[in-house]
Amino acid sequence: MRIVIALGGNALLRRGERPDADVQIAHLAAAAPGLAKVAEENEVVIVHGNGPQVGLLALESFTDTSLSKPYPLSDLVAETQGVIGYWVQQALTNAGLGRRAVTLVTQTVVDAHDPAFNVPTKYVGSSYPEERARELALSSGWSVRQDGTEWRRVVPSPAPQRVLELDAAELLLRNGVTVILAGGGGVPVVEGPTGLRGVEAVVDKDATAALIAIELRADLLVMLTDVSAVYLDYGAPAQRPLGQVDPRTIASLNLPPGSMGPKITAARHFVESTGGRAAIGSLDDTTAVVAGTAGTQVGFVG
Repeated sequence: MRIVIALGGNALLRRGERPDADVQIAHLAAAAPGLAKVAEENEVVIVHGNGPQVGLLALESFTDTSLSKPYPLSDLVAETQGVIGYWVQQALTNAGLGRRAVTLVTQTVVDAHDPAFNVPTKYVGSSYPEERARELALSSGWSVRQDGTEWRRVVPSPAPQRVLELDAAELLLRNGVTVILAGGGGVPVVEGPTGLRGVEAVVDKDATAALIAIELRADLLVMLTDVSAVYLDYGAPAQRPLGQVDPRTIASLNLPPGSMGPKITAARHFVESTGGRAAIGSLDDTTAVVAGTAGTQVGFVG
């Protein structure tokens, strides 16, 4: 099969963990055998998130007194593509993947007039108590929003329109290469009279993964995160996981726009566009989620 796998940034760095490289590498090393097994037997594209990581780089850039101004988010997304892609490549190789894995620095075209630029929703960076988050917002000009019991920075997340490096990815897949593509949803760029330019945004990686899966005619879209499935009433005593579900059913679910909501939207978009299957589950259960025996499985029944 041809499979697009989206790794959540929060799957590499769980809530409450220090954003150290060793922590994230350890999570990847634990998950790599399952990923390597899937990649050995199928044509695989891996798209990873970067919310915690790009937020960390943004904070470092903002506080670096040697800079006249912070680096733009588009540049920082490219940086996360390099470092996380390197971690994924190395983890797959160390787990025994027999074929080559490569990372492509990838640009995703967005609409400069997308209304999402005026309504930041995408969480990036670490969590803070409300008072500290508001202090950072005041000193930096950031937007912040509550995320569970703590607060985080939010940035614009325009819809992906086109992934510029898809032709290169197709060529690599046909030659037996596992491709790490559009990390962080891709470097967000807009087209103008002088060509391409980066913008202050982070594209949702699940939306980009769905677009890639459709354009590359994938059989399966898998979104791996730090929870075992999509839960109704998540965090409440009566929470319950969704198993097999029709895309028409999930259209009625009201899920948070900054976390599980984009995954449900991406799954529905892929299934309705292709008739294929989408799955959402834990990075720790990769092979079972791919096989359809774990996680939330989205598809048409019958």
